[in-house]
Formats: sequence, C-alpha cells, structure tokens
Amino acid sequence: MRKLTYSLLLVGLVVGTLMAQPRKPSRPNIIFLLTDDHRWDALGVMGNPIIQTPNLDALARTGILFPNAYVTTSICCVSRASLLSGQYMSRHKIQDFDTPFSPAALAQTYPLLLKKAGYKIGFIGKYGVGTKHQPSDAFDYWSCTPKSQPDYEVPDAQGRLIHDTDTISHAIQKFLSEFANQGPSSQGPFCLSVGFKAPHELDGDPPTYVVQSRFKDLYANAKIPLPLTADPKYWDSFPDFFRTDQNIARVRWKPLLSTPDRHAETVKNYYRLITGVDEAVGKLVAQLKSLNLDQNTVIVFMGDNGFYLGEHGLEGKWYGHEESIRVPLIIYDPRLPVELRGSKSTQIALNIDVAPTLLARAGVPIPAGMQGTDLLRDLKNPTPERTDFFYEHTFMGSPRIPKVEGVVGTVFTYMNYIEHGYEELYNTVQDPHETMNLAKDTRYAKELENMRKRYAALKRAVQ
Repeated sequence: MRKLTYSLLLVGLVVGTLMAQPRKPSRPNIIFLLTDDHRWDALGVMGNPIIQTPNLDALARTGILFPNAYVTTSICCVSRASLLSGQYMSRHKIQDFDTPFSPAALAQTYPLLLKKAGYKIGFIGKYGVGTKHQPSDAFDYWSCTPKSQPDYEVPDAQGRLIHDTDTISHAIQKFLSEFANQGPSSQGPFCLSVGFKAPHELDGDPPTYVVQSRFKDLYANAKIPLPLTADPKYWDSFPDFFRTDQNIARVRWKPLLSTPDRHAETVKNYYRLITGVDEAVGKLVAQLKSLNLDQNTVIVFMGDNGFYLGEHGLEGKWYGHEESIRVPLIIYDPRLPVELRGSKSTQIALNIDVAPTLLARAGVPIPAGMQGTDLLRDLKNPTPERTDFFYEHTFMGSPRIPKVEGVVGTVFTYMNYIEHGYEELYNTVQDPHETMNLAKDTRYAKELENMRKRYAALKRAVQ
C-alpha cells in the first residue's frame, strides 16, 4: 500500500512538473474583420468625440493601433482583392466587380495558404471579388451573399426582417460554436474572414442608410459639425472635367449631404451603422472568452476604403484625398509583449500588408509575389522602411469617376488625373485638409518634379 501511495505521489509530481513547464505556443486562430466605406476617423480611439465604438476602442487599447493606414485603391472590389492577395491592383489585375481570382491566384491568397497549412477557413458576409464566381467550395465554412452589394434587411424563416449586421453577427457565433464543438483531433486552428456591409449606403435613387432599429435614436442630440472643405469654394476649385453633375461623388452628395440637415442626418446614420458593427465585435470577443479561445486568437480590424462625408463637396470614395484613402486599422494579438499592447504605430500601413501579416502570425511563409509586409515585424524600428506608396484608381473613368494615380508620402501627396493630365500636389503636414493645390505654385516646382519622378518609379515597381 505504501508503494502504491508513493507511486501515485511520484506520478502526480511528474504531471505537475510537466504542467508547470511553459508550453510551446500553438498556432493562433485568426479573425479578420472588414467594414465597408469606413473612414479613418470614425472610431472613438481615433479621436472622434461623437461616435460610440467601445469594443473596437478596447481592442485598440490592448492591441496596436495604426493611425496611418491606407488603401492602395479606394473601391471595395479592388481593395478586397488587394487584402486577400497582398498585391496592388497593377499586379492582381482585378479592376472591376466581375473579375474573379484565377484558380492559381486564389491559391496564393491568405485564406487558401492558411488552409494548405492546416487551418480551417471560413468567410462570412460580403466577399466582394468576382461576385458571379465566388469560391465557396474552397472554404470549410461559407456564409456570404451572392450579390455584389448585400441587402441590408433580409427576411428570416418567420418573415421577420433581419439587419445584415445582425445576420453576420449570428453567423460568427455559429462558426465559433461549431469550431469549439469539434473534437481536439480535428479542431486545429481556424481563420475566419468577415465582410460587413456597414457602414456602406444602400444603393438607390436616392441612396439611403438602413439602420438597426435599436440604434435609430442614437446620436439624436449630437451636434454634427460641417467639414471645413464643405464650403462650396472647394468644389468650385476643381477643374471642369471633374466639376460636373455626372461625377458620381457629386450625384450622391446632393440627396445626402447638400444641406446642413441632410449632412447631419447622414453622418448620424453612418455612425449608427458603425456602432452596430462595434456591438457585433463585442459579442465576438465575449464568445471567444466563453469558449476559452481568447488567449490564442488574433483579431485584425480594417476598413476597405475611406469615405467622403461632404468634404470637397463629395460623397463616396475613389479619389486620392485623405478622407477617401485613409482607414482604421487595429491588430489585436494576446501574445504580444506587454510593452507593445496599447501602442500606436507611426508606420504607413496598407491593405496589401494584411495578407503577409496574417500569414506571419501563423508561421506560414510569405509568397514572393506579395507586395505587402508583415506590419508587426518592425514595430520597434524608429525609421520604418516605407515612406510613401503608389495609389491607383482606374475603374469606370470620366465623366463618372475620373481615373487617378499618384503617390502618397509622409509630407506630400501627388495625384495625376491620367485621362486629363491634371495634377494635384498637397502638403498634408501643413495642409491636412488638402485645401491648397500647390501643383502650379512655382515655389514648389522642385517638390512637384520629385513627386513626378517618384510616381514614375513606383508605377513601374508595382507591376
């Protein structure tokens, strides 16, 4: 009896010692959350004093916030292709809503590379690339609308209208529950990609904003200031080819932003839709914790492009102003060193960086064809390698959406409307609202010539 007691004690000591030893960290689960038309300053943590985004703010305060995040093309179909592939439009060649990834190109997107590495992969909401040829069979879990733009309200089995944000939130909960209920041998890590429709408008004539009923009175008493460049003189300063009633950004501005009352209500609805997404993020985080997945799940949150809310007399995106191309970006990784949590990165972050950053978290090699970089690799580097980037938008063309290319740097932004040879040059440090086009100012001739040369070099490099 004494021998048995001693043996049990020894076994207990060995097991206890093994449990006390640090375990080799397992590959993390990955969740990528994407909002539609979400401009950079529409988050509380980005300094917006009106919008309520407590859950996203909490992610940023325990993760890493990238205040200088941009997209390389400001339209959803192209930006989503860049997010998935880690490539500029000039390389992935998806320039419209209909073109899908080829099988070979799809195999080099981050979800399929993670699947090859043993991840279970899922996609929920708006996929947004080659809508008529969605790769649902390539995913272990697929809950996406077949439409290029989802409906905001869809009837459930009982005929009740369910808001798209709630539909997506329910699908997230279902995916996580099904994953957690799998056996340990088949579970493995997962990568879930989620595309919200919010806060995109509902296309129509006129376009509208469909808000969840529980948020319809939110911000009712908020005072919404008009942007500085809402002054008509900024619209009037555009060249004739741009300043027409056929310009889509002007067409959509009229019913939504053309008066102070319309502007205030549109901004409130825009904020309401983002708060709805924030609620869904809060539920996601709570469920991860309840399933004991929170300590090994990376969450990345980004917008697919920015959005004019009356700036320069415009509504929409497409062009090269900060409101159009700058987006929110948060990376939350519970495995980060304590000293990095809650930090802000000063580096220029791009949508093409998402794919390599996610692959790096999983320890999967980054393909040579990806043009982005792992954003967490050089967090402590005081002199980031990237000081500028190439911008391109060539969908449709004049007069509806004039084509534009250029360079966005840390001091100057240069844009070239390539159909018309019209140039813009802004000093975004001294003139953050881009009120003064310096392209014809002889005092900036040297800076203009430098940006032209850089534009030509980057245009070749991104092919």
